[in-house]
Amino acid sequence: MLENKSKAYYDGSNNQIDKLHYFPGHLRPVSQSFFYTYASTESLPVTMTKLQQLQQLLIKQSVRQGDFILASGKSSSVYIDARLTTMSPEGMNIIGPLSLHAMEAKAWAPDSVGGLTLGADPVACAISYASAAGPRSLRAFTVRKEPKTHGTGNLIEGPFRPDDRVVVIEDVITTGKSALQAIDAIARTGAQILGVLAIVNREEGGIEALAARGFETLALTSIHDLMS
Repeated sequence: MLENKSKAYYDGSNNQIDKLHYFPGHLRPVSQSFFYTYASTESLPVTMTKLQQLQQLLIKQSVRQGDFILASGKSSSVYIDARLTTMSPEGMNIIGPLSLHAMEAKAWAPDSVGGLTLGADPVACAISYASAAGPRSLRAFTVRKEPKTHGTGNLIEGPFRPDDRVVVIEDVITTGKSALQAIDAIARTGAQILGVLAIVNREEGGIEALAARGFETLALTSIHDLMS
């Protein structure tokens, strides 16, 4: 199980759940059916099978063991190549609805979703596509690492609007640097940032770095879950 890092964490024991009466009846919470949130006072339930399907896909397709250097410069024996899952049809089919469920449970109602290219792009597109089947369609966008040097010179591409309410997307959050770079670009437009949604939390201080800047992060799963 994840280490208890905030009051948001519940251990999933039946006794505790029964006492809290926290979850809707159609959601069957178990120890691995939570979204782990930080800088908040709640955990979010999710349909167990969907989350487990995502975790199994990540374990099968994205988790690699060996000797790696992370973007942070640190060495690690585990690398999570999330794009092998987020760009796969089965991964996108799960990630889109699962992310919409997470944002709805947090009462986040964005107009658009996106983050720093390239990791955020397939996740944002999966969410946007899944939203078309519901009552509220979300637009996807991408944030360039550098402004475009020709044409419009845009830093943010896609149907993004400066008055949008935005959820910033990340695939694997490590130090939080990529999410913060996207946040800075989005904030300069005047858009309202509701929070950050990540697929995997590597537990390397990224969520805490974002919290220090005042942004709540919602991670669908963690490296601990994938290595358990």
